[in-house]
Amino acid sequence: MHDHDANATGLLALELADGAIGVDALATDAAMALAECLALDLARIAPRAADCDLVLAAAHFDPAEALRPGWPLHQRLAELHARAPRANTRAARIFAFGADAQGRVPLPFMAEPELRGGALRVLPFLLTGADAAAVQEQLEAELLDRGMASARTALLAQEAFAARIEHARLFTLHDLAAMMALQYEHAGLRVLWPVIEVALLAPAGSVEVDAPPEPRLRYAEGVSHLEIASPSRWQREFPGGNELTLEQTVRGYAAYEARLRQFAAVLAAHGIDAVFDYVDA
Repeated sequence: MHDHDANATGLLALELADGAIGVDALATDAAMALAECLALDLARIAPRAADCDLVLAAAHFDPAEALRPGWPLHQRLAELHARAPRANTRAARIFAFGADAQGRVPLPFMAEPELRGGALRVLPFLLTGADAAAVQEQLEAELLDRGMASARTALLAQEAFAARIEHARLFTLHDLAAMMALQYEHAGLRVLWPVIEVALLAPAGSVEVDAPPEPRLRYAEGVSHLEIASPSRWQREFPGGNELTLEQTVRGYAAYEARLRQFAAVLAAHGIDAVFDYVDA
């Protein structure tokens, strides 16, 4: 492959039946077998994918770990591919990275333990080659409709990861982001999505969230500033705050603080730095 080669990025998403998955990363043989199945699935959807090198992380992550500024998981795959010895042949190659010979997961592919337990786990992959830009375009156009992984891929993943998998499907990063935006909306966190979106797509940009009674928040230069209003300021700004009894005020302010912690935790999951700015009356 040549220096001017582009990359196409995507994910193999495993929807778990019970949130349990027994294996963190696959050993070399299982990792390669899964990568080969994935290569066939991709070539079925975008035939020119067969002319690109495929690089797979045979380790699973929370979707938020894949949706971080700078796309760090895919960046690691690109770096590993760049370090691979140059091929003497024009034939596309397959690389799969999982557990080492002792069964340990190398640091770049160690998922964060506090983000475990969700129903969806994702395995990042990268296609690199002269046709990768055209392949990316085709994946963006077709994966949402045609992205179910083959039965062979799904069964192999189920067995290798010791998990009960309901669905295995292929996503682009944009597909995953759209799905997460929807999930956050259902979870009552729609107000946070514009911040995550700017951090991912225009990290140097800025955005402000000002939607009382939600905490105020401003993202700029890669950092989210969460405003902590003092109790008296909160009461003044909270709709109907002045009519609250003392007990209602205490309860309401505790809920506001819990919401701030929730915001900070979601931002941290997406690798977005959050700082608290205390604002008094």
